[in-house]
Amino acid sequence: MTNHLIFSGMQPTGSLHLGNYLGALKNWVALQQHFSCIYCIVDLHALTIPPNPTELTQAIRTAAAAYMAAGVDPKQHIIFPQSAVSGHAELGWILSCFTPLGWLERMTQFKDKAKSGREAAGLGLYSYPVLMSADILLYRATHVPVGEDQKQHLELARDVAGAFNRHYGVDFFPLPEPQILGEATRVMSLRDGTKKMSKSDESDYSRINLTDDAETIALKIRKAKTDAAPLPDSVAELGTRPEADNLVTIYAALLDISKEQALRDVAGQNFSTFKQRLTEVVVEKIAPMTARMRHYLADVAEIDRQLNEGAARARAMAEATMKEAAAITGLWR
Repeated sequence: MTNHLIFSGMQPTGSLHLGNYLGALKNWVALQQHFSCIYCIVDLHALTIPPNPTELTQAIRTAAAAYMAAGVDPKQHIIFPQSAVSGHAELGWILSCFTPLGWLERMTQFKDKAKSGREAAGLGLYSYPVLMSADILLYRATHVPVGEDQKQHLELARDVAGAFNRHYGVDFFPLPEPQILGEATRVMSLRDGTKKMSKSDESDYSRINLTDDAETIALKIRKAKTDAAPLPDSVAELGTRPEADNLVTIYAALLDISKEQALRDVAGQNFSTFKQRLTEVVVEKIAPMTARMRHYLADVAEIDRQLNEGAARARAMAEATMKEAAAITGLWR
């Protein structure tokens, strides 16, 4: 393995879905073949919109099961809950002192999530990009696989790392590089091709959950929004047809082919024919992972053991970083 260190994570909120798999998990599995990887379950971030405590604990285990079911190896790499390592919150505070408010004001996700309730939004929702920066920099990760919607937050992590380094005249934190991988960096809703597939969408028909059975998957794809025209023969034509583009993107990503190759297979087909083929592909790829998830979730003690072992390994790395950070900043440790 190279000396590159990968860090990434997902929130344990709602049901993990096909977008999470294609946009993150599938790429994580590929990356672990070549790099040392840390894959976090970012439960502190989940508190920005506080969930039910019991449901959050279970969601952490479900996320861990999904990571492992997708193929992440907890023996060779690290899977752990963010809250099990206090360095995330500690470094988050330190970095917040080097983050101008103007930088946070530019974060588009806060504007989207707060919307008209901006005055009532919690500080955590406003400042969570700083905690995200701490998540990455705590392990001095060199590369972060991100979707397009998170690229702005990684740019903030680079800016904050640079501000810290410049202030103390050190070359302590690396400037992490983004990795945007695959055809499906942004999987869209099955009900609206202009909106991202989301765990928080009220309609369960907007997404394919990783726990859905074959019958449910078939129903959701059958009901997926489309237009009236046959599938085109060029990617350029997909650009004006968001629902068609989304379904072709899913098909291509699951088969590890480009959208151009996918269209060579399906151009000219009507959607009823294409949806049947898409259903076969989704079920073929997702059903084995769903079965593995159920297997892991049937043994909660084993999931907890894997998470605790991962947390211990992450904690050792984090403590080394915090010890050096304390020496640089003059904090008592």
